[in-house]
Amino acid sequence: MHDIVKEAVNNLDAAWELAKMKKTPEEIVDAVSDLSREETMQLGKNFKRFPIGCDLTEILVGACASDIKKIDLLGNCIVADMLGASIHVCAYAFADIAENYGMRGVDLVKEVRELVDVPLDIDHFGKYGPMRFPSDITRCWGQCYYEGPPFKECPRGRIHKRLLEKEKKGIKERDEWIKLASSVAINLISVQGGEAHAAPLDEAIEVAKLTKKYGRGLEAIMCVGDGYEDLIKAFEAALEIGVDVFVIEGGPFNQAKDRLDAFARAITCARILAPGKVVGTNGAYEDECRIGLRSGLNAIITGFPKNHHGYMCGYSPGTARRGNFGMPRVIKIIKEEVKNGLTRAPIQKDELIALTKSVKVIGKENIYPNKIGYTTVGDAHWVCVSLTPLYEKLHVNKTVDDIVKMAENGLIGEKVALLGGRFIAWVLAKKLDKYVDQILISDVDPWVEKITVENLRSEIKADVHRAHSNDKEAYNESDATIISSTIPGVVRKLTKKLPESVALI
Repeated sequence: MHDIVKEAVNNLDAAWELAKMKKTPEEIVDAVSDLSREETMQLGKNFKRFPIGCDLTEILVGACASDIKKIDLLGNCIVADMLGASIHVCAYAFADIAENYGMRGVDLVKEVRELVDVPLDIDHFGKYGPMRFPSDITRCWGQCYYEGPPFKECPRGRIHKRLLEKEKKGIKERDEWIKLASSVAINLISVQGGEAHAAPLDEAIEVAKLTKKYGRGLEAIMCVGDGYEDLIKAFEAALEIGVDVFVIEGGPFNQAKDRLDAFARAITCARILAPGKVVGTNGAYEDECRIGLRSGLNAIITGFPKNHHGYMCGYSPGTARRGNFGMPRVIKIIKEEVKNGLTRAPIQKDELIALTKSVKVIGKENIYPNKIGYTTVGDAHWVCVSLTPLYEKLHVNKTVDDIVKMAENGLIGEKVALLGGRFIAWVLAKKLDKYVDQILISDVDPWVEKITVENLRSEIKADVHRAHSNDKEAYNESDATIISSTIPGVVRKLTKKLPESVALI
């Protein structure tokens, strides 16, 4: 394992082979621990590369706090929606705000769900529903993040002050909360020694089972801890439970001797191991955020003033405290550390719409965790966006099923060109397999084109070939050409250049 991990640092083909291999958390953490910081960061970036891992960079926004007005909560959610940022629902705060207005907590979630189109990500959720805490916890000024290490747990014993009798009264609403969510987070820090910070493992497992029952995305929050054994324990628990997304907490819960080396390793190992190919952080000092982004971090959870995520990411000991408006600062950090690629960093509403249209074109039944060839079709994001009002509202010109009907009616021919080598092309190729003899793949990225051809050859019978990034040649050599992209600018350019090609949006 050490050899392939070392080779994968500077060789994308080796990284692709590593992605396909069976591996254990101990093997990966052990091998990555032998790399330098620069090598670790490069390896993490390689695993933020299609199709090895999700290549988006995004923010999730905590919009709530127990002591804000309902109008402010709703306004915060609208701002997040306008940005195209998923809303991180701190369940205890929603329940507290609702109680202040004589409402059920779940009814406030419904009100937000009807108001915004973006995914809702629920956290602080227990076996009875929203966790509930006394005001000294909900209004904590951020003692642990302000003071910094060596805290291993919440210095206020947060989890032991849960108002369990109050929680039990909400059991009838519990499943409704999950049905309204796009994803749900569980906390695994208890298996890493943080028993005063997180609920016991058996409760996390119970919430995970409910989440899976309703087909929602499942996230696991874990801390850097000692940067070695603690990581292995959390990764093993997450994989056994069936978690999709790994969320790494640093800050005072990063106990390693070299905090930044350990944070880079934690992100890189998570990138290699996360089944849903998405890795985020819910708490990281500014230097950790920067080193994490350089190591392939996908998402940073931030927040509005009073929300605890408003100070947990992007600040430092002595400045991280309640009242901070973390979102602008985190966006600036992302802008400084991540270059724009096919999408902006962080992604905005346009990119979210394009991603959602991709799922609409492919169909929910064909996406993650379903596989084509060696890897899944899409990642955990694809599941989350399919569970939103945005998905229901968006229209596409043609779906994969529509293209199949064209093939059944003899409108595709024996040789088809697919312009774009990403997941839509994968599904199209598989669905068209029994109707065509040859498939040409053209992608602006030669490596993506190469890996797509290799992956499809392992799955389908039709002859699959590269067009060597030459869209015009692929178009001229084929009976039909399909533009397998949902990025409007790309589609407009190609339809103008290749007027008889089929656009999906």
